[in-house]
Amino acid sequence: MLPGITQNNQVCIDKCNQCMQACGECFDACLKEADVKAREKCVKILVDCMQICSLASQYMSRNSAQAKMLCGLCAQICDACAKECEMFKDPHCQECAKICRQCADECRKMAQ
Repeated sequence: MLPGITQNNQVCIDKCNQCMQACGECFDACLKEADVKAREKCVKILVDCMQICSLASQYMSRNSAQAKMLCGLCAQICDACAKECEMFKDPHCQECAKICRQCADECRKMAQ
C-alpha cells in the first residue's frame, strides 16, 4: 500500500478481501457437502459475492470515482449472500455469513 493514496478506503478494502476469501472457502466447502443440490442458490451467490468484492477492492485501490456506487451494490450482494449462507447451519456457512455482514456494513459506510 502506498502511503495516503487509499488510506481512507483501507478498512473497506480489507473487509472486501476478507469476504472474497471467506466466500471462496465456503464455495469449496459447500461443493463437498452431501446436500450440494440444496445449496445451488447458495453456491451461485457465493461466486457473485466473491466477484463483486474483488471488483470493489480494485475500484477502491485505484480510488475510482465509481467506487462508492460499486460499494453500494457490493453491500446488497453481501447481504444477499449472508442471508443465503445463514440458512445452512454448518460452521463454514455461518462464518461466511458473519463476514459477509461485516463487509456489507463497511461497504455501506463507503457508499455514503
